[in-house]
Amino acid sequence: MNARAVAGVLLVAAALFGEIDAGAAETFSVATFNLENYLEAPRGTRPAKSAAAKAKVRESLLAVRADVVALQEIGDTPALLELLGALRQDGLDYPHWEAVGGHDTNIIIAVASRFPILARRPHTNENFLLQGRRFQVSRGFAEVDLRVNPRYSLTLISAHLKSRRALPAADEAELRLQEALLLRQTVEACLAREPDSNLIVLGDFNDTKASRTLRTLLGRGARALVDTRPAERNGDGFPAPHDTRNVTWTYYYAREDTYDRSDYILLSRSMAREWRPEGTFVLALPNWGLASDHRPVVAAFVAEDR
Repeated sequence: MNARAVAGVLLVAAALFGEIDAGAAETFSVATFNLENYLEAPRGTRPAKSAAAKAKVRESLLAVRADVVALQEIGDTPALLELLGALRQDGLDYPHWEAVGGHDTNIIIAVASRFPILARRPHTNENFLLQGRRFQVSRGFAEVDLRVNPRYSLTLISAHLKSRRALPAADEAELRLQEALLLRQTVEACLAREPDSNLIVLGDFNDTKASRTLRTLLGRGARALVDTRPAERNGDGFPAPHDTRNVTWTYYYAREDTYDRSDYILLSRSMAREWRPEGTFVLALPNWGLASDHRPVVAAFVAEDR
């Protein structure tokens, strides 16, 4: 019996025992946010996060109030716990979390959730061969199964791919592409286990949609992922085909003085059926850059298999 069939059985049972309203559909939201060096103390070339920047990070997360948030550039687990504790004091509680490290020991990625984590599959030692040399994925991948309610669960895979910073060992774009290939293999493995999986793939992919990185992650055919493409809620309401001109940038790249989209929420076809575009956005907050060089992106869903 697959997960959707199991969810159906649980739904019927819960309705019979009066635990839920069988006609109601709960909603929830998922976000991703690169915090730009949320460190308690300097590490290597990365500075500690200032108190003012931490406060702006909390303001951003409180404005979003996502039920699940993928975080990038956390210094370590104590830094994550400090942030979660501060958010709890502000009324936003994430009792469930997962922290995953990789080859880069200065920063980790994390997932914070209001919902229980049913399973954890951290990918901490992914590696690849490029031009005769072995490389490791810098930040690893976080893969978790979450239970939203007794009738609905999902799988979330979060990543922070290679930055655009040049390295002497290899081309940064080629390194990022190789990481994307490994991340896509993780997606394929999930969909092979369960073709109708409610799957969300999100994070800072450090590239634009036309890049080989994103084309690799999106895939093709029946297992292609759907790009939610969040945009600012600034009053823009272009009709098609001009709705593609909505403001969607998420990252300021100081070296080139550019603003582009490098943070994504991608969905399996099954997950896309529950997606609510009207609840999907890029947070536009005054003085956003005090928190990070990235802006959070959010997508909303109905917690009901459709």
